[in-house]
Amino acid sequence: MPKTIALVEDDEDQRKNYADAIKKNGYIVKEFADKPSALAAFQQELPDLAVLDIILGDEIDGGFDICRVLMGKSENMPIIFLTERIQEIDKISGLRMGAWDYLPKPISLDFLVERIKSLLRINEARSDTTTIQQQSNAIGDLLIDHEVLLVTWKGKRIELSGTEFRMLARLVKTPGAPVKYEELMDTTRHAIVTTNTINTHIRNIRRKFEEMDDQFSAIQSEYGLGYRWAQ
Repeated sequence: MPKTIALVEDDEDQRKNYADAIKKNGYIVKEFADKPSALAAFQQELPDLAVLDIILGDEIDGGFDICRVLMGKSENMPIIFLTERIQEIDKISGLRMGAWDYLPKPISLDFLVERIKSLLRINEARSDTTTIQQQSNAIGDLLIDHEVLLVTWKGKRIELSGTEFRMLARLVKTPGAPVKYEELMDTTRHAIVTTNTINTHIRNIRRKFEEMDDQFSAIQSEYGLGYRWAQ
């Protein structure tokens, strides 16, 4: 059955271009021009993935509001922010909310479609409870599956965004060895990244582990240099 993609974009030309490209790849696209119409539709049916602009008409944080609602209804739903708001604080806010990706406009239609395909594949694989047991590598109490971005800690699954997963994977690649900020910046795959962004991601990763294990201390700071995996 075709997957359903929700596209919330107030610019009609952009919305139609995105929708046409996504439909050509076999997906069902539900288009929305504003927050009220999107939220009304989501009360009836949730999409498999949502692509959200942030500024929707007069609502400068409309996309953020929609993300909060969707996360409340389905915390594992893949959400992509696609926006002209590329300030670091906006990226951090979007990722903290649980978005899987944060993409700047303008964007290649082919790239957007590939990101949608990739996130849907990952989400489908995550729904298979046997996958992580079959394909994971073990580092101490950590199980990590690079194919579908799955992580468990002491047998408990940890939900990480794509960026968070890549940063964790880089840390555990060389256990005990410091990983410099510059190397962690490269893993984010974003053009402009600061040390504050890295620190925020690391805090989010730690928090998610600590929610499962209040004794978690495997990610340690290397003052002025970066971080290391200490288990």
